Amino acid sequence: MSDVGWAGVAVAGVTAAYALGSQRLASTPVSAAIVFVGAGILLGPVGLDLISLQHDRGPLLALLEAALTLVLFTDAMAVRPGDLRTGAALPGRLLGIGLVPSIALGWLLAWPVLPGLTGWELALVGAVLAPTDAALGSSAIANPRVPALVRQALNVESGLNDGMVLPFFVLFLAAIPGTPYAEEGAGGTFWRALLLSTVLGLAVGGGGGRLLQWSRERGWITREWRQILVLAVAAASYGLAAVTHGSGFIAAWVAGFAFAYAMRGSGPAVPDRDDTAHLAEDLGNLLALFSLLVFGAVLLGPALEHLSWRIVGYALLSLTVVRMVPVALSLAGTGLKAPTVAYVGWFGPRGLASVVLGLLVAEQHVPGVELIGRVVAVTVGLSVILHGVSAVVLSDRYGRWYERAAERDPGLRESARRPPAIRHRWVDSTDAPGE
Repeated sequence: MSDVGWAGVAVAGVTAAYALGSQRLASTPVSAAIVFVGAGILLGPVGLDLISLQHDRGPLLALLEAALTLVLFTDAMAVRPGDLRTGAALPGRLLGIGLVPSIALGWLLAWPVLPGLTGWELALVGAVLAPTDAALGSSAIANPRVPALVRQALNVESGLNDGMVLPFFVLFLAAIPGTPYAEEGAGGTFWRALLLSTVLGLAVGGGGGRLLQWSRERGWITREWRQILVLAVAAASYGLAAVTHGSGFIAAWVAGFAFAYAMRGSGPAVPDRDDTAHLAEDLGNLLALFSLLVFGAVLLGPALEHLSWRIVGYALLSLTVVRMVPVALSLAGTGLKAPTVAYVGWFGPRGLASVVLGLLVAEQHVPGVELIGRVVAVTVGLSVILHGVSAVVLSDRYGRWYERAAERDPGLRESARRPPAIRHRWVDSTDAPGE
């Protein structure tokens, strides 16, 4: 059997093994991300050498791009118009006030710690490591002892900031000589990657949503094909932007908003509307796990052989100072207590978006790609371990603090009533601890 065959058998075995013990592991520090990243290191060049970017580049990149496309589309679909405004507008504060300072602080701190990179390459590091991925610490959101206000804020932030960082990523790439975006120039990049991709996403997503609603009202489409249509719309938005030399990820993200808005805004409400995206969400979840396995094999494993204090130091700064200081600034004046601000600040894991954007940097032949790749790999790797291991313990500890504080002060800001949290990757795929 070829290496490809053995790799497929190994990935299937890891998936089956985790699936069989997923409920048991849900209440332990061993997260799905830890299992799949660890398996990837074992299967990669530093282990069994069954998965290699050198030999399998095309299929692996296609897998990663498909995973991020589905995640961007379904996360955008899940957001409701009021999510950014309710509950002291916490999600809006984290995204509108916290995201840009996080990119800027990541850029500035990289300057003294990562010598050898140009200013725009350092900016890329800040942008690539800005998105958060709540799935890597799912217990932090799934634990019902954590106030709903906090869980919703983390959930919405994680669902949107990966899409919001894309324009910064594209513009920083365009500023680096030698990349395809740089050849387009600032005007071409703005037109194709930002404006055209947004228009295409609106057209494909909005048109797909309206057509689906039209077909449902006439009873022409089955439940199964409704879910398949979501995949088709996500793929079409990405593909159309790609063939016009735009940004497929931006188009897919915008298309998710437009698709959901068109479904909500046309025709009578349909009771089972929310199940339309289930297949896309589940497939996105699975592809995201496979992507973490690939990340462990082709990025993290090789990076572990070239560790330095600068790389590890910046990774720790990215997970703490770069995340927590902007969060504290964005939540100032909300009335939230210090334990809540610290909890929200800590649970900003780096995951799928950072992995895919890091590999795209490599594909664009950025001069400092080796160092950038190692920094991204070590940061995400540390996040997988630290956020995964701490999620169960800290969510329980914070939940106990909240219960005691709420008893002493019934008007506690954290006790503000919130609507049910939106679905998110792996958060409600297993029972949360304590349920």
